[in-house]
Amino acid sequence: MEGVGGDGTSTATAALNQRRHEVSKLFQYYLDKSTPHALYRWIATFLLMCLYALRVYYIQGFYIVTYGLGIYILNLLIGFLSPLVDPELEPTDGPVLPTKGSDEFKPFIRRLPEFKFW
Repeated sequence: MEGVGGDGTSTATAALNQRRHEVSKLFQYYLDKSTPHALYRWIATFLLMCLYALRVYYIQGFYIVTYGLGIYILNLLIGFLSPLVDPELEPTDGPVLPTKGSDEFKPFIRRLPEFKFW
């Protein structure tokens, strides 16, 4: 009567969750190590994009997938380059400077942070 009670599935689920947590920690570790190397991340991204473009060109396929991926990346890029607060919606007097010591002046805050863009 080993299988009675579903103990095997809960053990497998716990092991899967443990493994997922370990992989998540490892991914976060390498992500944190890559933080100061912004130029190398951009170069690697550009090279991967070129490699993908060459693959699509030589296979003569994946055009629909590439089109959808391009629209998604363009949407992310627009969010990365646009400010969090739209200057068009500011009061007509223009931007307001901080009046108290607790107010912090932030001239440009991205709508989409860099690591969410990656």
